[in-house]
Amino acid sequence: MAERSSPAVELEVGDRTVRISNPDRVYFPARGETKLDLARYYIAVGDGIVRALRDRPCMLHRFPTGVTGEKVHQKRLPRGAPDWVPTVRVHFPRYNRHADELCVADVADVVWATQMSTVEFHPWNSRAGDTEKPDEWRIDLDPMPDARFDDVRRVAAVAQEVLDELGATGWPKTSGGSGMHVYVRIEPRWGFSDVRRAAHAFAREVGRRSGDLVDLTWWRKDRDPASIFVDYNQNARDHTIRSAYSVRGVPEAVVSTPIGWDEVADVDPRDFTIATVPARFAELGDLHAGIDDAVFVLDELLEWADRDARDTPDTEPPDLDDL
Repeated sequence: MAERSSPAVELEVGDRTVRISNPDRVYFPARGETKLDLARYYIAVGDGIVRALRDRPCMLHRFPTGVTGEKVHQKRLPRGAPDWVPTVRVHFPRYNRHADELCVADVADVVWATQMSTVEFHPWNSRAGDTEKPDEWRIDLDPMPDARFDDVRRVAAVAQEVLDELGATGWPKTSGGSGMHVYVRIEPRWGFSDVRRAAHAFAREVGRRSGDLVDLTWWRKDRDPASIFVDYNQNARDHTIRSAYSVRGVPEAVVSTPIGWDEVADVDPRDFTIATVPARFAELGDLHAGIDDAVFVLDELLEWADRDARDTPDTEPPDLDDL
């Protein structure tokens, strides 16, 4: 029997009205949250999700029938967008194609994307003003299958130590999965390849200080299954990861949530869901609120990259364009 459609609901979002069709459709079966619950969640954390996405090309992960159904990776803005939804055109040299991607300016843009069945938001680490010059360096602590979250915590502590020595301010968040992300604002002076080189130099230093916990072997299949990969490749062009406050497309509706460094030792990522994060946000505000005021310069990390290339050239990662 076909699913009955519930009447549409209109939400007032700032000075926009966004119509939510099928508001009672269950998107997250673990607790029964609906499409309307998802839209209301994004309104509740509006300042935070907009800060994470503002002016960035954004790939959308859409689930038209809920997270247990088909998943659509959408680079181009879905058809039917009102004229107030902003976009930015990005070019994909490998395929000689371009796409007009969502470029969030307001929470209404996020809620409209939710109406179009978007659950996850995956922004670039550059902005519309110059999409080829990242202003965000992303540290992705990616555990292999046999690693524990306690191991992620330990590597995060080392990463914080190295950042402090560099004079860089890191802004941690849960990944929405089993890992952790740390973001650093940088001056938009370098292209993606240089930012990736700097990220790789940082990963190597974290690896040196972490003993056997970190494995930077290029191919996933060759890594120690109990290790943490400090994934510098997330800084490559057109590589995206779930933004702060983005929900993950799983039945439990887990959220990629900003945390304080003082929470790293005890945090349980499973505690952060669309059912719990709004109250946390109302109490604490956006823990990434100061990120745009703490801008780091990559010069020292690029010197580390040059040193590593000179001293141990065989460990340099391949250029992604060559693969």
